[in-house]
Amino acid sequence: MVSDKIMSAEVKGKVLLIEDLIDYQEGSVVSKEIICKDTGTVTIFAFDKGEGLSEHTAPFDAMVQIVDGKAEIIISGRKNVVNAGEMIIMPASDPHALNALGRFKMILTMIRS
Repeated sequence: MVSDKIMSAEVKGKVLLIEDLIDYQEGSVVSKEIICKDTGTVTIFAFDKGEGLSEHTAPFDAMVQIVDGKAEIIISGRKNVVNAGEMIIMPASDPHALNALGRFKMILTMIRS
């Protein structure tokens, strides 16, 4: 996975096109933090077709919003296809995984409380 950080000061008070914040990279998952605070994070991801994140858990609920393409998001063994314009909440402590059915971009919001 390729990671980068966007300092929130760079984007504050500006109108931005979500899809332009991150580019696809062949054979990779790319991520950029938009907001990083003690209370939570907002991160944008770009997944190339066939890429994904293996099953894992997180200690907090996480909301995924698909902004381009579609993803298969598996939560506790249940497969969900989430399309552009849709969202899903991955519950804290439930195992989950993501698979790119085609290229897709998503925003992950995690609130730590």
